[in-house]
Amino acid sequence: MKNVDRIIVHMDLDTFFVSVERLIDSRLKNKPVLVGGTSERGVVASCSYETRKMGVSSGMSMKMAKQLCPEAIVVRGDSAKYSYYSKIISEMVKEQVPLFEKTSIDEFYVDLSGMDHFFGSYKLASELRTKIIRETSLPISFGMSINKTVAKIATGEAKPNNQIDVKKGQEKTFIAPMLVQKIPMIGEKTAYNLNRMGVKYIKTLQEMPMKMMENAFGKQGIVMWQKANAIDNSPVVPHYERKSISTERTFERDSIDVKMIKNQLRAMVEQLCFELRRGDKLTSCVTVKIRYADFQTYSKQKYIPYSASDHTLTQYVMDIFDKLFERRLLIRLVGVRMSHLVGGGHQINMFEDSVELLKLYQAMDKMKIRFGQHKLQRASSLHTMSLSRSNPFSGEPPSIPAHRRV
Repeated sequence: MKNVDRIIVHMDLDTFFVSVERLIDSRLKNKPVLVGGTSERGVVASCSYETRKMGVSSGMSMKMAKQLCPEAIVVRGDSAKYSYYSKIISEMVKEQVPLFEKTSIDEFYVDLSGMDHFFGSYKLASELRTKIIRETSLPISFGMSINKTVAKIATGEAKPNNQIDVKKGQEKTFIAPMLVQKIPMIGEKTAYNLNRMGVKYIKTLQEMPMKMMENAFGKQGIVMWQKANAIDNSPVVPHYERKSISTERTFERDSIDVKMIKNQLRAMVEQLCFELRRGDKLTSCVTVKIRYADFQTYSKQKYIPYSASDHTLTQYVMDIFDKLFERRLLIRLVGVRMSHLVGGGHQINMFEDSVELLKLYQAMDKMKIRFGQHKLQRASSLHTMSLSRSNPFSGEPPSIPAHRRV
């Protein structure tokens, strides 16, 4: 059987949060717009191209962004709105292509390998993009190539609201003149270290011996060298929406020690929040379950603003537990469930939390990923057993609250 050439499309909704806000309020069109936390300690979750020209970028503190662009209109982010439109577009993509992967609330990879025999891959991708723009009025760009890396870089070059097809055999030539930070895995720190080695452009990285990159950066150096040379065999993973996560703990002995039980609940929330952030998810519904010694089981849930922050969700869980624990009997089991999950491209709720808190959670999560989830715990969780059971199960999609503009 003849080998089929890979054809990968990367699709990205341009300044998605800003575009949704402009769709809802036409007065924001062609105006400098910042979406995120509205306080000076808040974080910019998305910014329009008008503000980017002034040096503003996503992840920047709102205070600094407003200093760079004083005339910018600040809009309080609303994850429910963005999730709603993201779901509409996901369904449109799902109907048109054989295989797609949703990597964030506004990004997709599509595998069109073999489709040239039927429709023409570039034509199919173009028609899908046109359909999304026509039916949602949201701008979207795409890049097409033989793998994920080159396709994603091509999308960046296509923006805003355009498309690029990198023909087979032209991949290395296409990316060679670009700065090394155009490679998806290379951030500011790695780019700085590469620049110190005299590697500023991808072309230089292409010509470097792979062994030298391995010596300097370990296994990551090999991957960087491969991506620079347009080598990326990573597959498009079929999309699956997880609706909820949960964990529960059965005590060795039935207990009425409220302090111990609350510490256990804090540890469970910490575990689930880490899983949410690692999967770029936010929750809008928290449920607490209690099973007493007589096996009577009770649960109570609360709808909340979207979040993945330990400190925020812990307080909700404590409040629910205080209202739920009424019988004052020995407790056999406690459980916590976080449901109505939505995707997001940020680690924690950038619409609520400060830059300092964002950096703290990012640092904690990096340590947990590197050394293990239970190597770093809050003091209140140290005396609780870390073993628990998590189960995904279906939940209802989130309701869309009234649009809020600040």
